[in-house]
Amino acid sequence: MTKPTVAIVGRPNVGKSTIFNRIVGERISIVEDVSGVTRDRIYSSADWLAHEFNLIDTGGIDIGDEPFLEQIRLQAEIAIDEADVIIFLTNGRDGVTDADEQVAKMLYKTKKPVVLAVNKIDNPDMRDMIYDFYALGFGDPHPISGSHGIGLGDLLDAVAASFPEPNEEEEDDDVIRFSLIGRPNVGKSSLVNALLGEERVIVSDVAGTTRDAIDTSYEYEGQKYKIIDTAGMRKKGKVYESTEKYSVLRALKAIDRSDVVLIVLNGEEGLREQDKRIAGYAEEAGKGVMFVVNKWDAVEKDEKTMNRFNEDIRKEFQFLDYAPVAYVSAKTKQRVRSLFDTIKLISENHALRIQSSVLNEVIEDAVARNPAPSDKGRRLRLYYVTQVAVKPPVFVVFVNEPELMHFSYERFLQNRLREAFGFEGTPIRLITRARS
Repeated sequence: MTKPTVAIVGRPNVGKSTIFNRIVGERISIVEDVSGVTRDRIYSSADWLAHEFNLIDTGGIDIGDEPFLEQIRLQAEIAIDEADVIIFLTNGRDGVTDADEQVAKMLYKTKKPVVLAVNKIDNPDMRDMIYDFYALGFGDPHPISGSHGIGLGDLLDAVAASFPEPNEEEEDDDVIRFSLIGRPNVGKSSLVNALLGEERVIVSDVAGTTRDAIDTSYEYEGQKYKIIDTAGMRKKGKVYESTEKYSVLRALKAIDRSDVVLIVLNGEEGLREQDKRIAGYAEEAGKGVMFVVNKWDAVEKDEKTMNRFNEDIRKEFQFLDYAPVAYVSAKTKQRVRSLFDTIKLISENHALRIQSSVLNEVIEDAVARNPAPSDKGRRLRLYYVTQVAVKPPVFVVFVNEPELMHFSYERFLQNRLREAFGFEGTPIRLITRARS
């Protein structure tokens, strides 16, 4: 089930990044009291009570040299197009400004729910400052304080109440769903065409022409697949697709609906920081992952070129050391069809369930080879391990004192599980619990 998307929209310097950080629970966006300073990660998963959703801080979407109001317009358009619910953030200390009214006019055009929030209401004596904001025409303003965390619960209640009804589409367990993600112009659409053997997706040399999600059902050697590609021509007049940060938002929705994610890299250009950012979302989502190095036909090679590229990938993507790497050419269709075999293997590993008896034999052997650590005379004792989930595989380790489980020993146990059961292409999670 796809998570709803919430966008925080407003003029500069009203506190969008502060609210973003408060909601996601960590300092992701850079916060500074200077308008337009947000340059860091601006998309994240968040949750409120029983609701999970994606959150966008539109202030961080860099539009380049566009004029001030044009930047606000383009950022608002992204929110209007992509969000299920929009938080319209204003600054109570400034009152209603001309820029607020400009943003409001843009939001009138959308049929998406808009929740109005008035920030910097830091104490009850300031609540009278919110009444002017009724004039914006979005119902009751929600007084909040990003710096103190006041009023965010009520705001998120209103946001959650506006979420669309979940789409309970029937999912065929026999179908493997995979998506292709990556920076603009790495050849994702060309790869889809090569995989399908037909011109299913329009291809252009202009970065960012891919617009809307298109699912394609396909069968290969008896296995059913669904390809989730962010495909289609961009709408006339839209220019924000050219920003690399925007590609992450497109990737988020595709990742959400996938079993396996293909991270497409450009063999000609090598690795970029943006590749790491996009890959991080796939890992956090617990999806099966593989790297696909495209345009390999255009790379000048010797007998060491592929090894060097492999080393670069393992160095830059240490958090995805379990992900296989394939070198292909969408243009010549070199090794493209072999991707299906790897996708199928990763999907099987992603859904792999291990019997508890076999699992505990492996862990007991691992502990015998490398005894659990001790701290100040207290030694970690592992009693029992059981698998509690798949997609990705999740294991609960029952111990005497969970705080004694050092991350390095947890990593050791994960490596032993991979040695015993493979798990190529899928993350595995270990949860430490005290034995009751």
